[in-house]
Amino acid sequence: MAIIMKNLNREKLDRAKKRVEELKGFYIHAAVYVIINIFILVNIFVRNNYEGESFWELGHFFTPFFWGIGLLFHASKVFNFNPLLGKDWEKRQIEKYMEQDRNEADKYIKRRK
Repeated sequence: MAIIMKNLNREKLDRAKKRVEELKGFYIHAAVYVIINIFILVNIFVRNNYEGESFWELGHFFTPFFWGIGLLFHASKVFNFNPLLGKDWEKRQIEKYMEQDRNEADKYIKRRK
């Protein structure tokens, strides 16, 4: 019994460590996103001010926009947010495939009899 409890506690610890690493990875990603994009946009702003051009051009915001989409996907993975394929969808798919497996197994069992 003590061995089972040790294994259970070890699994819990491993899951907690994995979760913390995922969160840490996301927060690092978000911090790098903010710092790099501020640097890029400030450089564009200063250069355009110096040259007398407009800062508000679409091309100046491609990097923050597309990188932001990637950051949103990273956040949805880390925080388990999936509006399209949520937990209910997963449960239905698991049940569907388990039922298919049962039906396949029943076919083979019936053939042997």
